[in-house]
Amino acid sequence: MTNKNRPIKFLNKYTGQIEYERVYGEKWLRWIYENPLGQLSLKILIKRKFFSRLYGWAMNLPNSRKKINQFIKKYQVNEEEFLEPIANFKTFNQFFFRKLKPESRPISTSNWVYPADGRHLWIPKLSQVSRIFAKGQSFNLDLLLGDSLLAREYQNGSLLISRLCPVDYHRFHFPSNGSVEEVLNLTGDLYSVSPIALRKKLSYFWQNQRVRIAYQSTLGPLVQILPIGATCVGGIFFTYSHRNNLRKGDEIGYFAFGGSTVITVFPENNLKICSKLENASERGYEFYAKMGDYLAK
Repeated sequence: MTNKNRPIKFLNKYTGQIEYERVYGEKWLRWIYENPLGQLSLKILIKRKFFSRLYGWAMNLPNSRKKINQFIKKYQVNEEEFLEPIANFKTFNQFFFRKLKPESRPISTSNWVYPADGRHLWIPKLSQVSRIFAKGQSFNLDLLLGDSLLAREYQNGSLLISRLCPVDYHRFHFPSNGSVEEVLNLTGDLYSVSPIALRKKLSYFWQNQRVRIAYQSTLGPLVQILPIGATCVGGIFFTYSHRNNLRKGDEIGYFAFGGSTVITVFPENNLKICSKLENASERGYEFYAKMGDYLAK
């Protein structure tokens, strides 16, 4: 089966089954990244920040709220988890970056937890990467981190890609107890981070606008947390109010409308990673899990 027709499959932690992703705007995405005319429009218009800001602006208009109920129904979003009732959302964006009831995302007692809801891919050894999303693509840590000297410190480390779809809960959180040491904005474009796009170019991760957060875990390692923007993401917003004595599961921030990604980069370590995530990644599948679930110890 060609890339053009290949569906996106992932392993669901909660069902134990390989499932097919229902891609928001799939026809549109495939036209942009798999059609020559679409790729031209991507280069000229769609990758640019003003396009995504315009879309984000539209999702903040009052008439956008009429999309909420049809979105919930089509993608079977669980309303029981919402902290606020649907009637309180005045725009689609307010619904999109909604908060959840704390009990809907219990925080595991493990040392490390997933930073976000989404489809996760584990890379155990960055220096030995041979296949991510598509054969023949390698990971450029220098460009991702925006610092070649820093990248050397992590070249034998590991990495977690947490990919959020538009249907997911869009707030992201600290994966362990610790403190924020540094925050750096890295400018870029806004390409899609769907596998439909990443099968073409993995480099969209480091071509996109992103923020690098140096996070000193109380467990020892200094990890780099990178929220990454994408097409139609109206913005990356930070909500944490202090830098020290942060707890795993504390909120870092949220993405406005659009799917996106959080990448967590670990230095060389002895992490005991979740075996189901490890096995799924070895088989080339993303692993669906929710924020706060057991990641590693």
